[in-house]
Amino acid sequence: MKQLYILLFPLLVLACGNSEKTEETTTKEETHSDELVISKAQFEGEKMAFGNLAEYDFNESVKVNGMIDVPPENKSSISTFIGGYVTKTPLLIGDKVKKGQLLVSLENTEFVEIQQSYLELAEQLNYLKSEFDRQKTLFEEQITSQKNYLKAESAYKSSLANYNGLRKKLQMMHINPKNVEQGNFTSNINIYAPIDGFVTKMNVSNGTYVSPSDMILEIVDTEHIHLELSVFEKDIMKIKKDQKILFQIPEVSNKTYTASVHLVGTTIDEKTRRVRVHGHVDNEEDNFIVGMFVEAEIITNQTKGVGLPKSAIIEVKDHAFALILEEQNNTEYHVEKIALNLGKQTEDYVEILNAEALKNKQIIVKGTSMLLNDSEGGHSH
Repeated sequence: MKQLYILLFPLLVLACGNSEKTEETTTKEETHSDELVISKAQFEGEKMAFGNLAEYDFNESVKVNGMIDVPPENKSSISTFIGGYVTKTPLLIGDKVKKGQLLVSLENTEFVEIQQSYLELAEQLNYLKSEFDRQKTLFEEQITSQKNYLKAESAYKSSLANYNGLRKKLQMMHINPKNVEQGNFTSNINIYAPIDGFVTKMNVSNGTYVSPSDMILEIVDTEHIHLELSVFEKDIMKIKKDQKILFQIPEVSNKTYTASVHLVGTTIDEKTRRVRVHGHVDNEEDNFIVGMFVEAEIITNQTKGVGLPKSAIIEVKDHAFALILEEQNNTEYHVEKIALNLGKQTEDYVEILNAEALKNKQIIVKGTSMLLNDSEGGHSH
């Protein structure tokens, strides 16, 4: 029994010794699993860069779509109230026009007939006026009957109404009534620009017949560009006047422009369940074109927070990490993988809620994408 005890004791000591050694090795491996070694040559080759925590604006926003537009008074659809054939169209789409500038000339024999009718009425009116005055005097002197007086009054006032109507029509056709009264007729009428702006639509060419229902061309004054945005019913209570708007025109560029909420609609479209929001663009000198599609976000709340660029974040299996510099020598960087607690995000930055762990540390903020696979397994480079 004594011999057996002596034999077992060394085995027990040996077993305990192996257990401690195994535990020590495991601990050492776990410690090193969060460390990476990056050669300086690799660091430069992958265009990596160090940076620090910084303060950024983190916005709560509502994403919306819309278009570039102008107020109704800055847009004019040109038509004619009397049909005719186009004889002159000096303009092309994109041409700038001033208020009062000639846009289109139209020709129609009906224009001449209107002038003839006006001149005939003008000449008749003199006779009817004198006859009315004569009958009035005779009636007052009880020489003529009331019937004759009322008949003369009716003929004169009826003709006067037609005369005034035709005179107004000539003025709307931009024909001077005085020229017509002198016998100078024209078969052409001119249409002039009612506002300053640019020609955005041109629907006619020489020889085209246009009727009163046709739009000849459209002029848009881009002096006061604005945004017409469409906001879902569920988000509209968050939108208030003067809130900042960030918007892009994806078909043109990735540049972000700014605007502000000016008017919030008070009615909901029954089909789309959306509300219109009108925004004023901050820099109207940018070359926006009316009708451009925009993607926008309306900033409903703005807070500041400490964070990192998204390029600094390594995401592995639903966990986020950053790499901080532990030490370096002539040939390599020793970095440590630190778990992150993420907060709000923008397109470029992420708020770090456990920022204390990274305070005053140098952090790899660029070039981390090539470390994704290696960091997942905890291998060093």
